[in-house]
Amino acid sequence: MLAVTLPLVDSLEQPTSTPSPPPPQQLFNRQLFSRAAVAASCVGFVLIGALQALHGPSIPALRDTYGLSPSAAGVGLSAHFIGAVAGVLVFDRLFGRIGNRRLLGWSYLLMAGGAAGFALAPTWPLALALALLAGLGFGGIDYGLNQLFAVGFGRRSAAMLNILNAHFGIGAVLGPALIGLVGAAHYPAVFLGFAALTLPLLLCLAGVRDEAPPRGGDTGTSEATAEDTGAHHRVRARGLATILGAFVVLYVLHVGIESGVGGWEPTHLETVGYGATAAASATSAFWLMMTVGRFLVAPLALRWSAQAIIAVSCAGMTGCLLLAAIPAAAPYAYAGAGLFIAPIFPTGLPWLLRAAPRAHRAGALVMAASMVGGVAAPPALGKAIELAGVRAVPLILCAISAVCLITTGWLIRAAAPSVLPTSSPEIPTPPDEPAPAAERTS
Repeated sequence: MLAVTLPLVDSLEQPTSTPSPPPPQQLFNRQLFSRAAVAASCVGFVLIGALQALHGPSIPALRDTYGLSPSAAGVGLSAHFIGAVAGVLVFDRLFGRIGNRRLLGWSYLLMAGGAAGFALAPTWPLALALALLAGLGFGGIDYGLNQLFAVGFGRRSAAMLNILNAHFGIGAVLGPALIGLVGAAHYPAVFLGFAALTLPLLLCLAGVRDEAPPRGGDTGTSEATAEDTGAHHRVRARGLATILGAFVVLYVLHVGIESGVGGWEPTHLETVGYGATAAASATSAFWLMMTVGRFLVAPLALRWSAQAIIAVSCAGMTGCLLLAAIPAAAPYAYAGAGLFIAPIFPTGLPWLLRAAPRAHRAGALVMAASMVGGVAAPPALGKAIELAGVRAVPLILCAISAVCLITTGWLIRAAAPSVLPTSSPEIPTPPDEPAPAAERTS
Protein backbone atom coordinates (compact mmCIF):
# COMPACT_ATOMS: atom_id res chain seq x y z
CA MET A 1 0.00 0.00 0.00
CA LEU A 2 2.88 2.40 0.76
CA ALA A 3 4.01 1.98 -2.83
CA VAL A 4 1.11 4.24 -3.79
CA THR A 5 2.36 6.93 -1.43
CA LEU A 6 6.02 7.12 -2.34
CA PRO A 7 5.64 8.01 -6.04
CA LEU A 8 3.49 10.96 -4.98
CA VAL A 9 6.24 12.04 -2.60
CA ASP A 10 8.83 11.60 -5.35
CA SER A 11 6.74 13.82 -7.60
CA LEU A 12 7.04 16.57 -5.00
CA GLU A 13 10.79 16.46 -5.34
CA GLN A 14 10.94 16.35 -9.15
CA PRO A 15 10.29 19.58 -11.05
CA THR A 16 7.56 19.16 -13.65
CA SER A 17 8.87 21.90 -15.92
CA THR A 18 12.04 23.71 -16.52
CA PRO A 19 12.78 26.46 -14.63
CA SER A 20 12.48 29.29 -12.53
CA PRO A 21 13.42 28.91 -8.87
CA PRO A 22 10.40 27.81 -6.85
CA PRO A 23 8.89 30.34 -4.48
CA PRO A 24 9.67 29.95 -0.76
CA GLN A 25 6.25 28.52 0.07
CA GLN A 26 6.71 25.72 -2.47
CA LEU A 27 10.10 24.91 -1.01
CA PHE A 28 8.51 24.74 2.42
CA ASN A 29 5.84 22.33 1.23
CA ARG A 30 8.43 20.08 -0.41
CA GLN A 31 10.58 19.80 2.70
CA LEU A 32 7.86 19.26 5.29
CA PHE A 33 8.07 15.43 5.15
CA SER A 34 10.83 13.09 4.07
CA ARG A 35 9.98 9.78 2.39
CA ALA A 36 10.65 7.93 5.65
CA ALA A 37 8.43 10.35 7.58
CA VAL A 38 5.56 9.85 5.11
CA ALA A 39 5.87 6.06 5.44
CA ALA A 40 6.02 6.32 9.25
CA SER A 41 2.94 8.56 9.26
CA CYS A 42 1.01 5.96 7.27
CA VAL A 43 2.12 3.25 9.72
CA GLY A 44 1.02 5.53 12.56
CA PHE A 45 -2.45 5.72 11.03
CA VAL A 46 -2.57 1.92 10.72
CA LEU A 47 -1.84 1.77 14.45
CA ILE A 48 -4.47 4.32 15.51
CA GLY A 49 -7.04 2.59 13.30
CA ALA A 50 -6.24 -0.73 14.94
CA LEU A 51 -6.29 0.72 18.46
CA GLN A 52 -9.76 2.21 17.98
CA ALA A 53 -11.09 -1.03 16.49
CA LEU A 54 -9.62 -3.29 19.21
CA HIS A 55 -12.03 -2.16 21.93
CA GLY A 56 -15.19 -3.74 20.49
CA PRO A 57 -13.86 -7.29 19.97
CA SER A 58 -12.22 -7.17 23.43
CA ILE A 59 -15.51 -6.53 25.29
CA PRO A 60 -16.23 -10.21 26.14
CA ALA A 61 -12.80 -10.61 27.76
CA LEU A 62 -13.07 -7.25 29.53
CA ARG A 63 -16.37 -8.34 31.06
CA ASP A 64 -14.81 -11.57 32.33
CA THR A 65 -11.67 -9.86 33.64
CA TYR A 66 -13.40 -7.04 35.52
CA GLY A 67 -16.90 -8.48 36.04
CA LEU A 68 -18.65 -5.83 33.94
CA SER A 69 -22.08 -5.46 32.41
CA PRO A 70 -22.18 -4.95 28.61
CA SER A 71 -22.85 -1.23 28.97
CA ALA A 72 -20.04 -0.78 31.49
CA ALA A 73 -17.61 -2.58 29.20
CA GLY A 74 -18.64 -0.30 26.33
CA VAL A 75 -17.58 2.71 28.38
CA GLY A 76 -13.99 1.82 27.49
CA LEU A 77 -14.56 2.94 23.89
CA SER A 78 -16.37 6.06 25.13
CA ALA A 79 -13.34 6.93 27.28
CA HIS A 80 -11.14 6.49 24.22
CA PHE A 81 -13.31 8.90 22.19
CA ILE A 82 -13.48 11.45 25.01
CA GLY A 83 -9.69 11.36 25.19
CA ALA A 84 -9.47 11.71 21.40
CA VAL A 85 -11.65 14.84 21.37
CA ALA A 86 -9.58 16.30 24.21
CA GLY A 87 -6.40 15.39 22.31
CA VAL A 88 -7.54 17.25 19.21
CA LEU A 89 -8.41 20.37 21.23
CA VAL A 90 -5.30 20.30 23.44
CA PHE A 91 -2.84 19.70 20.63
CA ASP A 92 -4.56 22.33 18.51
CA ARG A 93 -3.71 24.85 21.22
CA LEU A 94 -0.09 23.66 21.12
CA PHE A 95 0.14 23.56 17.33
CA GLY A 96 2.64 26.18 16.21
CA ARG A 97 3.90 26.78 19.78
CA ILE A 98 5.98 23.62 19.97
CA GLY A 99 7.75 21.85 17.13
CA ASN A 100 5.90 19.34 14.99
CA ARG A 101 8.28 16.58 16.08
CA ARG A 102 7.59 17.22 19.74
CA LEU A 103 3.83 17.35 19.19
CA LEU A 104 3.81 14.03 17.32
CA GLY A 105 6.39 12.47 19.66
CA TRP A 106 4.34 13.18 22.78
CA SER A 107 1.24 11.91 21.02
CA TYR A 108 2.89 8.61 20.12
CA LEU A 109 4.19 8.21 23.67
CA LEU A 110 0.79 8.96 25.23
CA MET A 111 -0.94 6.48 22.95
CA ALA A 112 1.66 3.76 23.51
CA GLY A 113 1.71 4.28 27.29
CA GLY A 114 -2.07 4.42 27.55
CA ALA A 115 -2.57 1.29 25.43
CA ALA A 116 0.03 -0.69 27.38
CA GLY A 117 -1.42 0.50 30.69
CA PHE A 118 -4.95 -0.41 29.57
CA ALA A 119 -3.76 -3.93 28.81
CA LEU A 120 -2.19 -4.39 32.26
CA ALA A 121 -4.51 -2.33 34.50
CA PRO A 122 -5.55 -4.27 37.64
CA THR A 123 -8.84 -2.38 38.11
CA TRP A 124 -11.50 -1.11 35.73
CA PRO A 125 -11.39 2.57 36.84
CA LEU A 126 -7.64 2.60 36.20
CA ALA A 127 -8.19 0.92 32.82
CA LEU A 128 -10.68 3.65 31.89
CA ALA A 129 -8.23 6.38 32.87
CA LEU A 130 -5.54 4.77 30.72
CA ALA A 131 -7.96 4.34 27.80
CA LEU A 132 -8.60 8.07 28.04
CA LEU A 133 -4.83 8.69 28.07
CA ALA A 134 -4.40 6.52 24.96
CA GLY A 135 -7.26 8.46 23.36
CA LEU A 136 -5.47 11.72 24.15
CA GLY A 137 -2.44 10.52 22.18
CA PHE A 138 -4.73 9.16 19.45
CA GLY A 139 -6.34 12.60 19.07
CA GLY A 140 -2.94 14.29 18.88
CA ILE A 141 -1.75 11.95 16.13
CA ASP A 142 -5.02 12.20 14.21
CA TYR A 143 -5.09 16.00 14.42
CA GLY A 144 -1.36 16.58 13.98
CA LEU A 145 -0.84 14.42 10.91
CA ASN A 146 -4.09 15.48 9.23
CA GLN A 147 -3.21 19.15 9.78
CA LEU A 148 0.35 18.75 8.51
CA PHE A 149 -0.68 16.70 5.48
CA ALA A 150 -3.41 19.23 4.67
CA VAL A 151 -0.83 21.99 4.15
CA GLY A 152 2.39 20.09 3.54
CA PHE A 153 2.03 18.83 -0.03
CA GLY A 154 0.68 21.76 -2.02
CA ARG A 155 -1.76 20.64 -4.70
CA ARG A 156 -1.17 17.04 -3.71
CA SER A 157 -2.45 17.51 -0.15
CA ALA A 158 -5.91 16.08 -0.85
CA ALA A 159 -4.38 13.01 -2.52
CA MET A 160 -1.93 12.47 0.32
CA LEU A 161 -4.67 12.90 2.94
CA ASN A 162 -6.74 10.20 1.24
CA ILE A 163 -3.77 7.84 1.27
CA LEU A 164 -3.01 8.65 4.92
CA ASN A 165 -6.59 8.02 6.03
CA ALA A 166 -6.83 4.85 3.93
CA HIS A 167 -4.15 3.39 6.21
CA PHE A 168 -6.45 4.07 9.17
CA GLY A 169 -8.93 1.74 7.47
CA ILE A 170 -6.26 -0.92 7.06
CA GLY A 171 -5.66 -0.81 10.82
CA ALA A 172 -9.39 -0.91 11.55
CA VAL A 173 -9.62 -4.15 9.55
CA LEU A 174 -6.42 -5.73 10.93
CA GLY A 175 -7.13 -5.04 14.62
CA PRO A 176 -10.35 -7.06 14.96
CA ALA A 177 -8.95 -9.76 12.65
CA LEU A 178 -5.99 -10.18 14.98
CA ILE A 179 -8.25 -10.40 18.03
CA GLY A 180 -10.30 -13.03 16.19
CA LEU A 181 -7.13 -14.97 15.40
CA VAL A 182 -5.62 -15.07 18.90
CA GLY A 183 -8.89 -14.94 20.87
CA ALA A 184 -10.42 -12.13 22.93
CA ALA A 185 -8.88 -13.55 26.12
CA HIS A 186 -5.45 -12.53 24.81
CA TYR A 187 -6.39 -8.89 24.22
CA PRO A 188 -3.64 -7.64 26.62
CA ALA A 189 -0.95 -9.12 24.37
CA VAL A 190 -2.50 -7.47 21.29
CA PHE A 191 -2.70 -4.05 22.97
CA LEU A 192 0.90 -4.42 24.17
CA GLY A 193 2.03 -5.43 20.70
CA PHE A 194 0.49 -2.37 19.07
CA ALA A 195 1.93 -0.15 21.80
CA ALA A 196 5.41 -1.56 21.13
CA LEU A 197 5.04 -0.99 17.38
CA THR A 198 4.39 2.70 18.06
CA LEU A 199 7.81 3.35 19.61
CA PRO A 200 9.99 2.88 16.47
CA LEU A 201 7.97 5.62 14.79
CA LEU A 202 9.68 8.12 17.10
CA LEU A 203 12.91 7.48 15.19
CA CYS A 204 11.32 8.68 11.94
CA LEU A 205 10.25 12.06 13.34
CA ALA A 206 13.60 13.49 12.28
CA GLY A 207 12.12 13.52 8.78
CA VAL A 208 9.37 15.98 9.78
CA ARG A 209 10.18 19.67 9.41
CA ASP A 210 10.00 21.16 12.87
CA GLU A 211 8.67 24.61 12.01
CA ALA A 212 4.91 25.04 12.10
CA PRO A 213 3.41 25.25 8.61
CA PRO A 214 0.93 27.97 7.72
CA ARG A 215 -2.65 27.35 8.78
CA GLY A 216 -4.80 27.69 5.72
CA GLY A 217 -3.66 31.08 4.64
CA ASP A 218 -2.39 32.60 7.87
CA THR A 219 0.97 33.24 6.31
CA GLY A 220 2.10 34.18 2.89
CA THR A 221 -0.55 36.86 2.67
CA SER A 222 1.88 39.24 1.04
CA GLU A 223 2.21 36.76 -1.82
CA ALA A 224 -1.55 36.30 -2.25
CA THR A 225 -2.99 37.23 -5.61
CA ALA A 226 -5.87 39.60 -6.23
CA GLU A 227 -8.05 36.53 -6.83
CA ASP A 228 -7.20 35.17 -3.37
CA THR A 229 -7.95 38.54 -1.82
CA GLY A 230 -11.30 38.67 -3.57
CA ALA A 231 -12.08 35.15 -2.35
CA HIS A 232 -11.25 36.14 1.21
CA HIS A 233 -13.62 39.11 0.99
CA ARG A 234 -16.40 36.92 -0.37
CA VAL A 235 -15.94 34.42 2.45
CA ARG A 236 -16.04 37.17 5.06
CA ALA A 237 -19.13 38.67 3.43
CA ARG A 238 -20.93 35.34 3.64
CA GLY A 239 -20.01 34.99 7.28
CA LEU A 240 -17.11 32.88 8.52
CA ALA A 241 -19.23 31.38 11.29
CA THR A 242 -21.81 30.20 8.75
CA ILE A 243 -19.14 28.60 6.56
CA LEU A 244 -17.62 26.79 9.54
CA GLY A 245 -21.07 25.75 10.73
CA ALA A 246 -21.80 24.20 7.34
CA PHE A 247 -18.54 22.23 7.43
CA VAL A 248 -19.35 21.02 10.94
CA VAL A 249 -22.78 19.85 9.73
CA LEU A 250 -21.18 18.04 6.79
CA TYR A 251 -18.60 16.31 8.99
CA VAL A 252 -20.95 15.38 11.84
CA LEU A 253 -23.60 13.98 9.49
CA HIS A 254 -21.28 12.01 7.23
CA VAL A 255 -19.54 10.46 10.23
CA GLY A 256 -23.01 9.70 11.63
CA ILE A 257 -23.85 7.88 8.37
CA GLU A 258 -20.56 5.99 8.54
CA SER A 259 -21.18 4.80 12.10
CA GLY A 260 -24.87 4.22 11.32
CA VAL A 261 -24.15 1.88 8.43
CA GLY A 262 -21.41 0.11 10.39
CA GLY A 263 -23.68 -0.36 13.40
CA TRP A 264 -27.06 -1.07 11.79
CA GLU A 265 -26.27 -2.72 8.44
CA PRO A 266 -26.11 -6.26 9.93
CA THR A 267 -29.44 -5.80 11.74
CA HIS A 268 -31.14 -4.42 8.64
CA LEU A 269 -29.83 -7.18 6.39
CA GLU A 270 -30.93 -9.91 8.81
CA THR A 271 -34.37 -8.28 9.06
CA VAL A 272 -34.85 -8.40 5.27
CA GLY A 273 -33.85 -12.06 5.05
CA TYR A 274 -30.06 -12.44 4.99
CA GLY A 275 -28.24 -14.84 7.31
CA ALA A 276 -26.02 -13.62 10.13
CA THR A 277 -22.83 -14.66 8.31
CA ALA A 278 -23.84 -12.92 5.08
CA ALA A 279 -24.81 -9.78 7.02
CA ALA A 280 -21.47 -9.70 8.86
CA SER A 281 -19.56 -10.23 5.62
CA ALA A 282 -21.47 -7.41 3.94
CA THR A 283 -20.60 -5.08 6.82
CA SER A 284 -16.92 -6.00 6.49
CA ALA A 285 -17.21 -5.18 2.79
CA PHE A 286 -18.54 -1.72 3.67
CA TRP A 287 -15.45 -0.95 5.78
CA LEU A 288 -13.15 -2.47 3.18
CA MET A 289 -14.67 -0.32 0.44
CA MET A 290 -14.08 2.78 2.56
CA THR A 291 -10.39 1.92 2.63
CA VAL A 292 -10.24 1.07 -1.09
CA GLY A 293 -12.15 4.24 -1.96
CA ARG A 294 -9.49 6.46 -0.39
CA PHE A 295 -6.72 4.81 -2.37
CA LEU A 296 -8.76 5.07 -5.58
CA VAL A 297 -9.55 8.76 -5.13
CA ALA A 298 -5.93 9.78 -4.45
CA PRO A 299 -4.95 10.09 -8.14
CA LEU A 300 -8.28 11.79 -8.91
CA ALA A 301 -7.54 14.41 -6.25
CA LEU A 302 -4.48 15.45 -8.27
CA ARG A 303 -6.73 16.56 -11.15
CA TRP A 304 -10.10 17.48 -9.68
CA SER A 305 -11.04 19.99 -7.02
CA ALA A 306 -11.95 18.91 -3.49
CA GLN A 307 -15.43 20.40 -3.80
CA ALA A 308 -16.16 18.43 -7.00
CA ILE A 309 -15.01 15.17 -5.40
CA ILE A 310 -17.12 15.75 -2.28
CA ALA A 311 -20.20 16.70 -4.31
CA VAL A 312 -19.95 13.48 -6.35
CA SER A 313 -19.30 11.51 -3.15
CA CYS A 314 -22.40 12.87 -1.41
CA ALA A 315 -24.56 12.27 -4.49
CA GLY A 316 -23.28 8.72 -4.88
CA MET A 317 -23.70 8.01 -1.17
CA THR A 318 -27.30 9.25 -1.27
CA GLY A 319 -28.11 7.13 -4.30
CA CYS A 320 -26.56 3.99 -2.82
CA LEU A 321 -28.44 4.36 0.47
CA LEU A 322 -31.69 4.81 -1.41
CA LEU A 323 -30.91 1.65 -3.39
CA ALA A 324 -30.19 -0.20 -0.12
CA ALA A 325 -33.94 -0.06 0.63
CA ILE A 326 -34.35 -2.79 -2.03
CA PRO A 327 -33.50 -6.07 -0.21
CA ALA A 328 -31.91 -7.81 -3.20
CA ALA A 329 -29.55 -4.88 -3.82
CA ALA A 330 -28.88 -3.93 -0.19
CA PRO A 331 -25.46 -5.62 0.43
CA TYR A 332 -24.02 -4.19 -2.80
CA ALA A 333 -25.58 -0.77 -2.19
CA TYR A 334 -24.04 -0.55 1.28
CA ALA A 335 -20.63 -1.43 -0.19
CA GLY A 336 -21.13 1.32 -2.75
CA ALA A 337 -22.00 3.75 0.03
CA GLY A 338 -18.67 2.89 1.68
CA LEU A 339 -16.85 3.63 -1.57
CA PHE A 340 -18.51 7.04 -1.95
CA ILE A 341 -18.23 8.09 1.69
CA ALA A 342 -14.50 7.33 1.76
CA PRO A 343 -13.08 10.60 0.35
CA ILE A 344 -15.26 13.05 2.28
CA PHE A 345 -13.27 13.30 5.52
CA PRO A 346 -9.73 13.62 4.08
CA THR A 347 -10.67 15.61 0.96
CA GLY A 348 -12.73 18.12 2.93
CA LEU A 349 -9.85 19.31 5.12
CA PRO A 350 -7.86 21.15 2.40
CA TRP A 351 -11.11 22.64 1.09
CA LEU A 352 -11.96 23.83 4.60
CA LEU A 353 -8.58 25.51 4.98
CA ARG A 354 -9.09 27.34 1.70
CA ALA A 355 -12.70 28.29 2.41
CA ALA A 356 -11.94 29.61 5.90
CA PRO A 357 -8.35 30.87 5.60
CA ARG A 358 -8.57 33.12 8.67
CA ALA A 359 -10.04 30.52 11.01
CA HIS A 360 -7.02 29.21 12.91
CA ARG A 361 -9.03 26.53 14.68
CA ALA A 362 -11.19 25.39 11.74
CA GLY A 363 -9.53 21.99 11.30
CA ALA A 364 -9.66 21.20 15.00
CA LEU A 365 -13.30 22.26 15.20
CA VAL A 366 -14.55 19.96 12.45
CA MET A 367 -12.36 17.03 13.53
CA ALA A 368 -13.56 17.27 17.13
CA ALA A 369 -17.14 17.65 15.92
CA SER A 370 -16.81 14.55 13.74
CA MET A 371 -15.60 12.53 16.73
CA VAL A 372 -18.49 13.78 18.85
CA GLY A 373 -20.81 12.91 15.97
CA GLY A 374 -19.44 9.38 15.90
CA VAL A 375 -20.39 8.99 19.57
CA ALA A 376 -23.75 10.76 19.49
CA ALA A 377 -25.10 9.49 16.17
CA PRO A 378 -25.69 5.79 17.04
CA PRO A 379 -28.11 6.43 19.95
CA ALA A 380 -29.90 9.17 18.00
CA LEU A 381 -30.23 6.89 15.00
CA GLY A 382 -31.40 4.10 17.30
CA LYS A 383 -34.24 6.30 18.55
CA ALA A 384 -35.31 7.06 14.99
CA ILE A 385 -35.27 3.34 14.17
CA GLU A 386 -37.42 2.62 17.22
CA LEU A 387 -40.07 4.92 15.76
CA ALA A 388 -39.80 3.90 12.09
CA GLY A 389 -38.67 0.26 12.26
CA VAL A 390 -35.48 -1.52 11.21
CA ARG A 391 -36.54 -1.70 7.56
CA ALA A 392 -36.36 2.10 7.45
CA VAL A 393 -32.61 2.15 8.25
CA PRO A 394 -31.44 2.88 4.68
CA LEU A 395 -34.14 5.51 4.14
CA ILE A 396 -33.23 7.32 7.38
CA LEU A 397 -29.56 7.27 6.39
CA CYS A 398 -30.48 8.39 2.86
CA ALA A 399 -32.31 11.42 4.28
CA ILE A 400 -29.24 12.36 6.34
CA SER A 401 -27.05 11.90 3.25
CA ALA A 402 -29.36 14.20 1.28
CA VAL A 403 -28.71 16.90 3.90
CA CYS A 404 -24.96 16.35 3.35
CA LEU A 405 -25.48 16.84 -0.40
CA ILE A 406 -27.50 20.02 0.10
CA THR A 407 -24.86 21.35 2.54
CA THR A 408 -22.09 20.61 0.03
CA GLY A 409 -23.98 22.46 -2.72
CA TRP A 410 -24.39 25.48 -0.44
CA LEU A 411 -20.70 25.42 0.49
CA ILE A 412 -19.66 25.30 -3.17
CA ARG A 413 -21.57 28.52 -3.77
CA ALA A 414 -20.67 30.21 -0.48
CA ALA A 415 -16.94 29.47 -0.74
CA ALA A 416 -16.80 30.82 -4.33
CA PRO A 417 -14.89 27.92 -5.89
CA SER A 418 -14.55 29.81 -9.17
CA VAL A 419 -11.92 32.00 -7.55
CA LEU A 420 -10.54 29.69 -4.87
CA PRO A 421 -7.62 27.41 -5.80
CA THR A 422 -8.60 23.77 -5.99
CA SER A 423 -7.73 21.86 -2.89
CA SER A 424 -5.09 23.18 -0.60
CA PRO A 425 -3.59 26.37 0.79
CA GLU A 426 -0.68 27.41 -1.36
CA ILE A 427 0.48 30.10 -3.72
CA PRO A 428 -0.70 30.27 -7.33
CA THR A 429 0.81 28.08 -10.05
CA PRO A 430 3.81 29.78 -11.71
CA PRO A 431 3.03 31.10 -15.21
CA ASP A 432 5.27 28.59 -16.96
CA GLU A 433 3.62 25.57 -15.27
CA PRO A 434 0.38 24.25 -16.80
CA ALA A 435 -2.62 24.24 -14.47
CA PRO A 436 -4.35 20.97 -13.61
CA ALA A 437 -7.34 19.90 -15.71
CA ALA A 438 -9.90 20.86 -13.07
CA GLU A 439 -8.67 24.47 -13.02
CA ARG A 440 -8.43 24.76 -16.80
CA THR A 441 -12.08 23.84 -17.14
CA SER A 442 -13.46 25.82 -14.18
